[in-house]
This record gives sequence, structure tokens and C-alpha cells, in this order.
Amino acid sequence: MVYKSIHTSSAVAKQIQEDDDDSYVDYFYDDQGAPPGTLDLEPDAPPPEIVLIDYCETAATRAHLANPQKAAAYLDTASVSWVDMLGLGNKETWRQMGEVFNLHLMAQEDVVNVPQRPKVVDYEEHILIIAWMVMLHPESDTFHKEQVSFILGKHYLLTVQEEPDYDCFEPVRDRIRKGQGIIRKHGADYLAYTLLDSIIDGFFPVLEVYGERIEELEDEVVLNPTRKTLEKIYKIRRELLTLRRAIWPQRDAINVLIRDSSDLISPEVRIYLRDCYDHTVQVMDMVETYRELSSGLMDVYLSSVGNKMNEIMKLLTVISSIFIPLTFVAGVYGMNFNTEKSPWNMPELNWYFGYPLCWAIMLGIASGLVYFFWRRGWFDNFSTVKEDSLK
Repeated sequence: MVYKSIHTSSAVAKQIQEDDDDSYVDYFYDDQGAPPGTLDLEPDAPPPEIVLIDYCETAATRAHLANPQKAAAYLDTASVSWVDMLGLGNKETWRQMGEVFNLHLMAQEDVVNVPQRPKVVDYEEHILIIAWMVMLHPESDTFHKEQVSFILGKHYLLTVQEEPDYDCFEPVRDRIRKGQGIIRKHGADYLAYTLLDSIIDGFFPVLEVYGERIEELEDEVVLNPTRKTLEKIYKIRRELLTLRRAIWPQRDAINVLIRDSSDLISPEVRIYLRDCYDHTVQVMDMVETYRELSSGLMDVYLSSVGNKMNEIMKLLTVISSIFIPLTFVAGVYGMNFNTEKSPWNMPELNWYFGYPLCWAIMLGIASGLVYFFWRRGWFDNFSTVKEDSLK
């Protein structure tokens, strides 16, 4: 069992950039009046990297193909040929792909015009599978999403990845290279199942991170709710909605593969697909649970903010109660008395520094209250509102 590397790629995976767009998956739609089979590709797009892994039970070979036509010799052999296309490429590439793999124009349109809703389409000679893959960013707690397209033939599997820099298929490549498990004893349909199962399993690490974020937000919402807390809750709800829109149709797509009568999928692989379907249902349950928890966090946040406001109002009421008698005394001193008639008639009115002393006392009281309110953190929300207004 030898794994031959005809060409070794020297490209290093780039650092995943922060995704600044919104978290919703906006499916692709054609322009009004566009003919069917229109490919929405950049005219100056670079050609994709095409990696071929051809294997049987006793050996496996890996090669980098200069163009799609190089794959034609591998498609009708008894071995399994996995053609992995990294990047969408340009129109010339897809003209050659259509000739080599005999692809229908509508299949090419679904693969190229991303994003598409996850689905399964049977074209008799091959099956088109559209799936969504999510992966964690290495330096943040968010995730990256991309479309992965499968074209399953009798002895081959063509995969097209929207982003060429990273995927979750490396464990499958290692199993093929090392001959581990039973993957090299089965056909292309089992390879398609294995890759789909890797995509579904990739949702679990993402959801674990969201579970930890929700637990941290629960403590923050109860102990110290701020405007930033509200923004975090809103962001998690949006991202969970994206995960739901990615996993929900994939469950239906896998169910179609299980129930489809195509000869390209063997009865044994359909049994494995049932396990993949169960994993999809587990992911859906976790997504729905976290969405309900995030919705409950919003109610807890509003309740915590209301309780905090009640505490502030209670303290302000106490302070007002203290100053009510002081206001009464100030009103009494505001009355006019003749100190020449009696020494008890407010002798302070004749003090030389009475006026600046009065100002000093009032400024001292005001400064003390401001310092007290600042130590209590009552000015934090006002500073946040001011920062937002300046942006």
C-alpha cells in the first residue's frame, strides 16, 4: 500500500480573515431575464487548483492536474478517482469541466453561482450534491461558511470548494493515504458519504464554542448587564440563525440520498448515510436549543436591567429623602432677619466670607455626589451612548 505524491503543494494555508459581512446566508438568484445555465464568474478569475487522489484497495496516488482534461483518463478506471477542485475558477475551466465530466448546464450553474441552498439533484449519469461547510476561525470565536459541491459518478467524485485555502477533509485524505479503515475498500459513493459526514461533524466544534459563549453571557447578564451584553446576545442570535439555515436543508438533502433509487449509491452506503442523517438531527437539536437559550437571555437581560434601575431609583429616593430636610433649612435661611435686633437672628448673614463659604459648601456637596455616582458606575451607560453618537 504505497501513497505516491507526484507533485507536492508548497502553498501554506493563509490566516482566515475576519468575516465583516452580516451572518445571514443570502442565496444566489439570477438576474431577471438571464438564460438558464448562466455562470456568474469573474472574467479575470485565476484557474483553480485541481488535486487528484486515485486509489484502490492496495495503492493510492495523488497528483496536481494542470487542467481538467488531465482527469479524463482516470474517470473510467476501476479505481476510485477523487478530483478536488479548490476554487471556482473561470469560464474556460468550466467549459473543459463540462466536456470531461459531461455536466449539465444547470449543474454547472448550481456549483458556480454561490451560495445555493443545500440540495440533491439526480442527473442519471451523476448526482449533484450541494452542502454547506462551517469551520471555526483560528483566532476568534466566530465561524467561516462556504459552499462545497459534490458530483458523484460511477467511479469518481468531483468536489468543488468555494474557498481554496482550508477545509475539513484532511482526516479523510490521511485515511486514504495510510489505508486506514475501510474507505479504500469501497467505491466513490462511500467517499461521498465520508466527506459529507466530515462536513456534518464540523458543526459540533462550532456549536461547542457557542455553548461556552452562552454560558459566559448567562453570568454577565445576571451580574453585570451592559449595552455590550445586548450586542453580544444579538450577534449570537444572528449567527445561530445562519447555522440553522445551513443545517436544516442539509438534513433534507441527506434524506433524499437515503431514499433515492439511483444505482450510484449502494444499499450499504445508504445505511451509513442514515448515521450521517442522525448526526444532522443532533446538530439541529443543538442549534434549536441554543437559539432558545439566546432568546431567553434577552428576557433575562431586560429583567436584570429593570432590577438594576429599581436599585438606582431606590438609592436616589434615599438621597432625596436626606436632602429634603436640608432643603427646608435652606428655605429657612432664605428668609430675611434683622441681626441688629437679636444675636439669634442668623448672625451668619454678617460674616465677611459668608458668600464664598456658601459656594464652597455647595460645590463640595455636588462634587461628592458626582464622585459617589461615578464609583457606583452610574455614568457608564451615558459614556457608551456618547461614544455611539460620535461614530
